[in-house]
Amino acid sequence: MRKGVGALGVLGLTVIVVGVFRRYRRWHLRWGATDDEVRRTLPGDELVPAPHFAPTRAITIDAPPEAVWPWLAQLGYGRAGWYSYDLLDNIGHGRSAEEIRPELLGLHAGDWIPMGPVVNEEAAWVVDRIDPPQSMVWAKPASTWVWQLEELPEGRTRLITRIRLRHRLRITLIPELFLMEFGDFWMMRKELRSIRERAERETAAAALAA
Repeated sequence: MRKGVGALGVLGLTVIVVGVFRRYRRWHLRWGATDDEVRRTLPGDELVPAPHFAPTRAITIDAPPEAVWPWLAQLGYGRAGWYSYDLLDNIGHGRSAEEIRPELLGLHAGDWIPMGPVVNEEAAWVVDRIDPPQSMVWAKPASTWVWQLEELPEGRTRLITRIRLRHRLRITLIPELFLMEFGDFWMMRKELRSIRERAERETAAAALAA
């Protein structure tokens, strides 16, 4: 009898955990994004067909695209950082930039966007295409990361970002799944909010100076 009750308890707990995870996953895979933004095709989607992991996140920024773009163009380890949790993102090498650095803004297709000190096609992104101040696509052999800026009324911007990833190696599947499902979102949310904060601060300062 006790074994039966115990089995039912485990089954019930499993159902609850799965249900909670499904709700969490739906929330984090589309944080801030509308139904249209989740469904629509973005630049670079064709590079990774049928991805295993494809979150679309978005945020509205009270600044025009021209004021948001520089913060995206200087992203990267050893560049302006990632504007997220610096101890993790920058591997302890300083804080992410609080200012725009003109020397980092001349980005072109084919340039590297390092994730860390090692720069190769597995450990860094390559700029696949760039159309300032509207969109930028980064690529790796089995993944892409797009940044899309859309102008809104009253000098605002909609920033949409999407990662598309296909798992390739079984040996890296578990750590990759854990990182994407439980680590990626919290870093991305912090990053988007920090970009918004920086762009809005600079825009407000420019307006005040004018």
